[in-house]
Amino acid sequence: MLTSFMEGLLCCLTSKSSNIVVPVETSELADGYEFVEVKPGRVLRVRHIIPDRQVVEEPTWQGGSISCKRKITVYRNGQLFIENLGDRASAELKNCENGETDPNSIVEVELTDCGNSSPPAKAGREAPAAGQTGQSQQLRKRRRKPKRTVVIDCERKISACKGTHADVALFFIHGVGGSLDIWGSQLDYFSKLGYEVITPDLAGHGASSAPQIAAAYTFYALAEDMRLIFKRYARKRNILIGHSYGVSFCTFLAHEYPEQVHKMVMINGGGPTALEPSLCSIFNLPTCVLHCLSPLLAWSFLKAGFAQQGAKEKQLLKDNNAFNVSSFVLRAMMSGQYWPEGDEVYHAEITVPILLVHGMHDKFVPIEEDQRMAEILLMGFLKVLEDGSHMVMMECPEAVNTLLHEFILWQPATPPPPKKESKTRPETAKVQSDNAKATSDPSQIRPATARQTSSNSNTEEKPDSKAKK
Repeated sequence: MLTSFMEGLLCCLTSKSSNIVVPVETSELADGYEFVEVKPGRVLRVRHIIPDRQVVEEPTWQGGSISCKRKITVYRNGQLFIENLGDRASAELKNCENGETDPNSIVEVELTDCGNSSPPAKAGREAPAAGQTGQSQQLRKRRRKPKRTVVIDCERKISACKGTHADVALFFIHGVGGSLDIWGSQLDYFSKLGYEVITPDLAGHGASSAPQIAAAYTFYALAEDMRLIFKRYARKRNILIGHSYGVSFCTFLAHEYPEQVHKMVMINGGGPTALEPSLCSIFNLPTCVLHCLSPLLAWSFLKAGFAQQGAKEKQLLKDNNAFNVSSFVLRAMMSGQYWPEGDEVYHAEITVPILLVHGMHDKFVPIEEDQRMAEILLMGFLKVLEDGSHMVMMECPEAVNTLLHEFILWQPATPPPPKKESKTRPETAKVQSDNAKATSDPSQIRPATARQTSSNSNTEEKPDSKAKK
């Protein structure tokens, strides 16, 4: 603490940064680590693991198709009206309050007041009550002049992604203050299952280069880095896993490349709101002051990021190189979180199936924000881990790995193919005709013929019974 204070005081007196902003040295270059120059002088460390596996080519027809039909209307008063017109994959995993699945639903929210918005209203088939008639008329008056209307109408094919598939790649993106090392348990788990995994260090984090200009850490600069990394390593079916601020980059890629992003996972990512830096934040203080407060900031992160604050959690932070960035990078990262396009409409347009994982004890991201995100997304599935906090993938690695693997293997149920008409109908009619002729003399009806008639009659009834189901 005293050392940090003296270094910060020296920084203020000399007007120079006390942090030498350079990449962290690493000696593990041979173990799947690569250095990628995304721009001249801008180098990112990337861990790329291609395990030795037996590649199995699966038939292209396997999987299920989901009809993604959605109408998004934004009104001038800031109201957002979402109407789901098609069958959603969430209908298979989510049930309505009455226990029946409802593929067609309406979500009505206010863009200006996200925290106090009412829960989504389901589209009912019953006539409105007398007291609700006035409210419906007021809503019609309010919706006369929409500011913007977006219609989504596409067919999305979703299939199980196995480790033996050569066209599958998993991307892991960390958040502010982290590094690729926080995904250590996930990288080991999925690489042993045969998956190809890619995870980069953001600029200024881990062993990536750290420019000494604040403009290098804006959302757009970092998103462009992730775009180049994605285009370099992407396969046909790519799965994005993001944590905290890294979720925003995954959302950006899923919106820009919907055909290449097959599935996505958001871990404590927050609500579907546009990013805007806070004016009243401790990270707006000068870099030298933040450096003096770095021990206090590290203690606060340990307190809020983990459900328990013991020796194990401290060792996890140290071993996984978490929250180990310079004060300059930390300040630039927090002040550069400006992304006005990433609002609720932007998230509502995404057709990628998304799993949301939330740690119940997270003090950075309230559970209401992830619930809000699940409501806005077309195919969002929220899972809450009772024993986890913000760094849930480090606290509960087994539970997180199981959830991720189940979601990666998930695919919608495929409807049975239509049954072709039986080719034995003429013969059946002939047999029935012969039996009808023989009814005058019961002694001439053979037992085998009777069994054949019964079997043929059952064959004719099967298509009708299946159609009713």
